[in-house]
Amino acid sequence: MTMTEHEKLLAGQDYDYRDPELQNMLSNGRKLIGQLNQTTDLSQKNDIIKQLFNKVGQGLTINGHFEAIYGKHISFGNDDFINGNCFFQDSNLITFGDRVIVAPDTKFYCGQHSLDATKRFGTRADGSRYLITYTKSISVGNDVWIGGNVTVIGGVHIGNNVIVGSGAVVVKDVPDNSVVGGVPAKVIEQLKPLQ
Repeated sequence: MTMTEHEKLLAGQDYDYRDPELQNMLSNGRKLIGQLNQTTDLSQKNDIIKQLFNKVGQGLTINGHFEAIYGKHISFGNDDFINGNCFFQDSNLITFGDRVIVAPDTKFYCGQHSLDATKRFGTRADGSRYLITYTKSISVGNDVWIGGNVTVIGGVHIGNNVIVGSGAVVVKDVPDNSVVGGVPAKVIEQLKPLQ
């Protein structure tokens, strides 16, 4: 059975972003994100949010300018708070638990390219070249506070009851009940588990 380009994208395989299904998703995402960033009407904003994202729990707040690629690959839990100038490069799934706080200027990058420069571009049957991109999902647990100007890389799971210090670059999984910081992010403190 042949996979669609969207299925290849979600499976982390080489995919062709020019595929009509993906192009329609990109176009719809850009349109809805533009509307989300323009409106100040709370009811209208909530309607756009329901159309844009895969899943939205109760009490989602998007405070300020928001950017994403598709939108449909992002799921939010209950009472999540996303501050201004955050960017979601959701070329794979980005899933948030409940009570996640994301400070300004934070970025989530699901896409990546080969370390081998000779494998970063492919050739289609028609002879045209294309950039080869692979994707990995990102997941964030419950009760997480992600500080400002943090970068989270695809393939990472951030556990429950976690604080990610400002400016950190998260390249590997973060265990529950921890504070991480630095480049690359490392555990710098243990937190008392939540009751």
